Amino acid sequence: MSAEQDSYYNLAERIDDDFMEIDSDVCADLRNTNSEYVEMRREAMKLQDDFPAITQIIDGDGDVSLSVEESRAMARWLNLNVEMENIERKQIYFRGHADSYHYLKKIGVI
Repeated sequence: MSAEQDSYYNLAERIDDDFMEIDSDVCADLRNTNSEYVEMRREAMKLQDDFPAITQIIDGDGDVSLSVEESRAMARWLNLNVEMENIERKQIYFRGHADSYHYLKKIGVI
């Protein structure tokens, strides 16, 4: 087997090398196809615009003191990000299954 074939058949290495691109593609796909994800992202971005303290916390720009309203906004922003990440993880999981199926078919296992 040639070096090129070896690198193709080493799926784990290919996925490891390309994971950031795969992750980026999944997020781009979600922004184009999942209205729930888009709405959560829109709300999270609006919270950041409306409450600059959120960005200060994310960026680690020194001490931040939050009002009750800012604290609630920060909690909502965190919850939205967890929900979006869960959607992204599920999408990556399903994409992995689809990619594995096509990979196994290509190498003649199924």
